Amino acid sequence: MFLEWRGFMKMILVVMVRIEGFEFVIIVSERQRRRESKPVMSTSFRFRSSVVRKESMFIGIYCDPLADRVHPARPFASFEHGRTVAKALRGLRIDTKDGTLTGNIEFDRFGQRRNYDVAVIDLVSNTKATFNSKEVLAWRQGTGFIADKTIAQHTRKVMDNRSKSVVRVVTVWVAPFVMTKRECMTPNNRSECEGNNKYEGYCIDLLKLLADRIEGFNFEVYLGEKTGSKLPDGSWDGMMGDLLNGKADVAVASLTINQERERVVDFSKPFMTTGISIMIKKPDKQEFSVFSFMQPLSTEIWMYIIFAYIGVSVVIFLVSRFSPYEWRVEETARGGFTISNDFSVYNCLWFTLAAFMQQGTDILPRSISGRIASSAWWFFTMIIVSSYTANLAAFLTLEKMQAPIESVEDLAKQTKIKYGIQGGGSTASFFKYSSVQIYQRMWRYMESQVPSVFVASYAEGIERVRSHKGRYAFLLEATANEYENTRKPCDTMKVGANLNSIGYGVATPFGSDWKDHINLAILALQERGELKKLENKWWYDRGQCDQGITVVYATSTCQIFKGVDFVDSCTIPVYVAFQCGAATSLDGSSASLNLSKVAGIFYILMGGMIASMIAALGEFLYRSRIEARKANSNSLVGSFAKNLRSALSSQLRLSIQGGAVAPPGTQSHEALKRQQAASFLPASNNDEKNERMPEIVDRESRPASIFSYNTAV
Repeated sequence: MFLEWRGFMKMILVVMVRIEGFEFVIIVSERQRRRESKPVMSTSFRFRSSVVRKESMFIGIYCDPLADRVHPARPFASFEHGRTVAKALRGLRIDTKDGTLTGNIEFDRFGQRRNYDVAVIDLVSNTKATFNSKEVLAWRQGTGFIADKTIAQHTRKVMDNRSKSVVRVVTVWVAPFVMTKRECMTPNNRSECEGNNKYEGYCIDLLKLLADRIEGFNFEVYLGEKTGSKLPDGSWDGMMGDLLNGKADVAVASLTINQERERVVDFSKPFMTTGISIMIKKPDKQEFSVFSFMQPLSTEIWMYIIFAYIGVSVVIFLVSRFSPYEWRVEETARGGFTISNDFSVYNCLWFTLAAFMQQGTDILPRSISGRIASSAWWFFTMIIVSSYTANLAAFLTLEKMQAPIESVEDLAKQTKIKYGIQGGGSTASFFKYSSVQIYQRMWRYMESQVPSVFVASYAEGIERVRSHKGRYAFLLEATANEYENTRKPCDTMKVGANLNSIGYGVATPFGSDWKDHINLAILALQERGELKKLENKWWYDRGQCDQGITVVYATSTCQIFKGVDFVDSCTIPVYVAFQCGAATSLDGSSASLNLSKVAGIFYILMGGMIASMIAALGEFLYRSRIEARKANSNSLVGSFAKNLRSALSSQLRLSIQGGAVAPPGTQSHEALKRQQAASFLPASNNDEKNERMPEIVDRESRPASIFSYNTAV
């Protein structure tokens, strides 16, 4: 029996028995051995009880005579039952139902085993000095290593990692996670600082916080080439390879936690949550048109305002016509009468327009119904004008940019803008192995593009976004996207929501004692808000672009950061971020005030108009009752019908212009005189406090006497 290592953990367990010139690999389960009632070699082997008193087992036949310490002088000879054993083994067939560990057990005519699998397990020590086994690799005959190959090419040593004086931490240069200090850089891009002092960034500050909370965590940082990806032969490069090869003890960077990496290393609790996002070049600002002043209100609201204006004017005209308190009968100097109503059709339109423009007129309603309608219109006007003014100020002061795409769906269904990702990273794995149809279609599109849309690094992808003038979109993790958008030349932006949700974690080798301590420290930092403070420090406080109010017409891309607001009763800082949400869109239409936001004021206006018409009807009925009583008539219905016919049959000039003259001798003049003689139309005194407008008289002749009457003519 011997172990042979070839290549990357090619562990082959071989048991060779020399039987009549043949070499066989014999792997028989314990269950099968016990099932044989009469072993074929039962008479040829002896128990080792004479050599080891407390053990009882088959020792077999030594292939190498020198290995037989009991009989070192015994010559090498063939086994007398070799041919019988060989024949029996060729016909042997055992499968997994018999309890085998390596799949089927069967041999070909040459005595070679076929159709079998071998599982490689990893023994990992934990903090309780026990071992856990984990199946990490499979090997199949004719195929080799398959599935997930996750053991590095080294023998894992069981040791206490905390016994090291310095913890080797591997990271990669990704702004703002890890960067070289500016003061340490020379003109030829070489660092003058040594050790940890030449680095800064989010991860460096995180390591310092971990060192403060974990006893003995003295770290030394060095830069790796990249985060690491799985190679075709199953090995890993980058930071992952350093961890598996024992070169590094801890990996701290923007290292995404995924199932492929979780199979080879241990991850801590995520210290930051992010996702894949879309970066595009910031579109040019739109110029304001000559009709930009209408954009604060949507088109439908402008149409409803016009309809409301016409409708309110008609209602005020009707209630003023049917209400007897809006009419005046004036006797002229020539003995005639002037019948007037201030609210003609023209005056109603003018009164409503002046109220909407917040200007005054020389006419006001005197009836209750007219005042109800006017009050509802004034309230409606106040809300609309206030909303328009506030929205107009935002339109004139905020930057307005129209993004060519709004979401990943928009990106996938068009071909005008090409899009790509960084090859070989977690983002590529997400698209390659995704079961979502739209992501599968995007992956096939990216693979088929010539020239390739894949890039080697984030820097190359961002540079391609800037140089292609809006014809290229780059998909990257949101943390890098948001950071780059705050750096000069401030010409990139994030559009759409994140495609997924992923986390960054601290990676350690299997069995590392640092894992539990790092987990507890990260949870404590999250609860105290320290991680959020670091994020705000490196992403927003040091931004080089204008981080005030910036509005970009794309969903989930408009954010207004207001800094830090400390709560008095708590020491945890609360970071306030306002999302524009539904207030933004591609064409700016939803940024305008739409009907759904002000529908209530239209309902109030309609309610006011209905109330005013009901009040006008009540006034009309009340006046008809008084007329019937003065005329000694018991028929209220007859009086109502008479007044209604009189109101509806008036001259067109009276309805349009609001007044008419009844010369002496005419039928209208005699009717008015009879009504006055019957004391139905009482004369008004100037001392009465009836809240009426001053009488309008004939300007051409000076009246002999003026009387004000309330009637419907």
